[in-house]
Amino acid sequence: MNELITDLKKLHEDTLNNLKLSKADNTLRAYKSDFKDFGAFCSKHGFNSMPTEPKVVSLYLTHLSANSKISTIRRRLVSIGVVHKLKGHYLDTKHPVIIENLMGIKRKKGTMQTGKKPLLINHLKKIIDIIDDQRIPKIKKLRDRTLILVGFGGGFRRTELISINHEDLDFVDEGVKIILVRSKTDQFGEGLIKALPYFANEKYCPVTSLKNLVYLSNIRTGPIFRRFAKGSILTSYRLTDQSVVLIIKNYLNLAGIENQNFSGHSLRSGFATVAAESGADERSIMAMTGHKSTQMVRRYIREANLFKNNALNKIKI
Repeated sequence: MNELITDLKKLHEDTLNNLKLSKADNTLRAYKSDFKDFGAFCSKHGFNSMPTEPKVVSLYLTHLSANSKISTIRRRLVSIGVVHKLKGHYLDTKHPVIIENLMGIKRKKGTMQTGKKPLLINHLKKIIDIIDDQRIPKIKKLRDRTLILVGFGGGFRRTELISINHEDLDFVDEGVKIILVRSKTDQFGEGLIKALPYFANEKYCPVTSLKNLVYLSNIRTGPIFRRFAKGSILTSYRLTDQSVVLIIKNYLNLAGIENQNFSGHSLRSGFATVAAESGADERSIMAMTGHKSTQMVRRYIREANLFKNNALNKIKI
């Protein structure tokens, strides 16, 4: 009997681990953070947060609508529903009192999303120029310029960028192949290979910069993009995704570019926008960025062509 209880306990623990592994760490952290906010709202107003009722969720969404974007409100609703499922409680997030309220909020606020600014070619060149002009150790210059050039050139998410290991690199005559073991849209590790060709201009070439970084740092295994200890000593510790944002914003500031509306995503959106401006089709852009849906890529293409295909260009004044 004791053996049976032990087996059931292990099955229970393994099942909980599988449920956790079904979502990326960043996603789980977002769910917890969102539900914590919902819990604080319920506590303040005397409601139960677990399990809760659709009318309480609807009140919470109305509360959020005063200062939050519609995308944030939707995400919070998803998080509340997922946490309930993980805890074994049923919550009807499609209940009319929730859906009708959400529709009313959308009508009142509008659904247009204002994303972060893309990092375009002129920004990219200014940043690399300012990095090269800094009076800092060469290895730090190389890490920072390579991080930005590879991030832009491969249309990487920041979490993908910092996950690159030496073992993922394959330098060939045409450039470099980078194996992406896992990403946001590839949670099961099917893998994606991104190919970065050499640029004619070596100064802004991600492949040349990457080769120089690997050579100078003498990295032979593990993370490519690492943290520095005091004295600009390169450690074995991987950069955090937040570090990518701070590095980009720092150099934008040094280059005299307003950095408030840029983020780590600016590298990825910048690649897609510039590629679209240059005439790349959506399939080739998606092959590099790893987008599974055409919706976001088509948005980049539309924005890239706002002036190129503008009817006003046909009017002669």
